[in-house]
Amino acid sequence: MSRLFEPLILKSITLKNRIAMAPMCQYSAVDGFANDWHLVHYGSRAVGGIALIIQEATAVAPEARITPGDLGLWSDDHIPALIKITDFIKQHDSVPGIQIGHAGRKASCDAPWKGGKQLGLHEGGRQTLAPSNIPFLPTDHVPESLTLEGIKNVVASFKSAARRAVDAGFKVLEIHSAHGYLLSEFLSPLSNKRNDEYGGSFENRIRLLIEIVDAVKTVWSAENPLFVRVSATEWVDGGWNIDDTVKLATILKAAGVDLIDCSSGGNVADAKVTFSPGYQVSFSEAVRKTGILTGAVGLITTPQQAESILSEGKADMILLGRELLRNPYFALQAAKALGDEIQWTVQYLRSKI
Repeated sequence: MSRLFEPLILKSITLKNRIAMAPMCQYSAVDGFANDWHLVHYGSRAVGGIALIIQEATAVAPEARITPGDLGLWSDDHIPALIKITDFIKQHDSVPGIQIGHAGRKASCDAPWKGGKQLGLHEGGRQTLAPSNIPFLPTDHVPESLTLEGIKNVVASFKSAARRAVDAGFKVLEIHSAHGYLLSEFLSPLSNKRNDEYGGSFENRIRLLIEIVDAVKTVWSAENPLFVRVSATEWVDGGWNIDDTVKLATILKAAGVDLIDCSSGGNVADAKVTFSPGYQVSFSEAVRKTGILTGAVGLITTPQQAESILSEGKADMILLGRELLRNPYFALQAAKALGDEIQWTVQYLRSKI
């Protein structure tokens, strides 16, 4: 058996293989509610043999949405539609996961296919929030610096969303602390210029993330895995870097986090990133040396590439993003390519290759 199709045990959860669907926003919800698009989108990847489906960034508050089309989990009313999705995923021997997050200063934008610009209050936008009054783009609105009371509210909203994730049937929870959204804004010395206990030193800048991890753990089952997604580097001098990430990973492991999802960038608009196949895998490899499990993500597109990453000890899991948008049946085809067996849903057996 290839490494890609070896089971992965994460606490009480056993993944049938090591392929996960990375969270990718669909911007197709209304008032935070999931609909038929989401059921078909996630359900088809479960049918396609993916072991873990991580639902797109799901906002912990209305003002936490990247766009008005983001999924939400700030109300109990959101739960029933999500149960339809998690039930379907489970029926096809896949594990439903969810990423919860807050967009911070990058919130309140139009959908990408509508231009993606930040919306003004007269356009239905909301006041954005951040660690400091520094916009992401010069053309963006100046965000409001969170007060200490506002920070407490953010922690509480993550905790409440995690509790609702349990009720909705999710078995893996990922805290979004990457890509220039609120929690990674706090981590970065470039976007966090606070002079209180949440700014300045490394220990202060990671404080909000640690408080959220601790709060979430009070409602998230200790039997189920807890992930954190990070931007391992900002790709600029003076910003958050891989050494910071390794240091953070050690702290998160001690705090009870089970896996670090290693992405990068997103907090500096003009950062120069050299994109190439597997360009973020080295970050996963470095973080994995701390003893915590890691997921590799970013321009991983072939079964052979994924297998090599795992067999060389650079990650424990492969998270596929755009490749799964192009090909929901990647896992079925990868098993064939690597000489492994994978269970096909009975409705599709007549087409098995």
